[in-house]
Amino acid sequence: MFRSGSGLVLAVAILTTCAAPAFAQRDPPPAERDKYSGAPLPPKKTRVIPSPLTDRFAIRGTFFGSSVNTTLRVDNSTTALSGTTVNAEHDLGLKSRVNQGRVEMYIRMRERNRLRVDFFESDRSASHRLDVPINFADQSFRLGDVAATTLDFRMFGLTYTYSVLKTQRFELGTGLGIDLIQGDARGEVPARRLSQEVSGVAPFPTLALDGTWRISRRFAFVARGQYLRDTVSNFSGSLADYHADFQYRWRPNFAIGLGYTRLRAFLEVRGGSFPGLVSLDVHGPEAFFRVSY
Repeated sequence: MFRSGSGLVLAVAILTTCAAPAFAQRDPPPAERDKYSGAPLPPKKTRVIPSPLTDRFAIRGTFFGSSVNTTLRVDNSTTALSGTTVNAEHDLGLKSRVNQGRVEMYIRMRERNRLRVDFFESDRSASHRLDVPINFADQSFRLGDVAATTLDFRMFGLTYTYSVLKTQRFELGTGLGIDLIQGDARGEVPARRLSQEVSGVAPFPTLALDGTWRISRRFAFVARGQYLRDTVSNFSGSLADYHADFQYRWRPNFAIGLGYTRLRAFLEVRGGSFPGLVSLDVHGPEAFFRVSY
């Protein structure tokens, strides 16, 4: 017969020997395997937080309450004599504040390539008694004439940026932009049957810098700038476009925000269909909505 002490030791040894293979071949926790096939489950994917950093496509509708300051000079295309340099708001009576809508579109190609399409338009007209005589293209308007003036300015822009830095919360891109600028100026004095109209179109490239910071799950800050100054043959010009805004992600595919934009364009052309000078300074606050996916 075995002693009680020896029996206890033997029982422990047998249990240890039987349990060892079970622990060595133990299956992974049930949560890590498929409950039907028993195959290991793939690792869980990181949840994507909707933000400007992850949007593939977006359209932004903006209400822009802008202040406008315009300097204008239209030269005589026949004699090449310089026209009178005027301030369009003070001397011609055009509105200095313009409330308008703007539309922008954003496309992300792969992870680091982005394309922005935007359009700006400023169409103004006024009838104003002249305080100074004005030489406008081939016509001369006298002091005291009641002049009807129309000034239309449009810009269509394409901007490509490549993100040199991109993390889950921050993105910084640089690239090139091209803006197609169209201007049309008309002036007339109905009482003396005087009328003159000039128009022109010019493409203008810019260097672009674009940054986005996702502050939290719902808030983001976006800022960008474009600028270039150049002189080519009979053309001199500069273009600066600066913008910054805060966005609130109300829904995964819908955001609202407030921002500020400043646009400065300077064009001087010697000869051609629109000889003269146009300097436009537009700036003001924005309120917008943004639909994306």
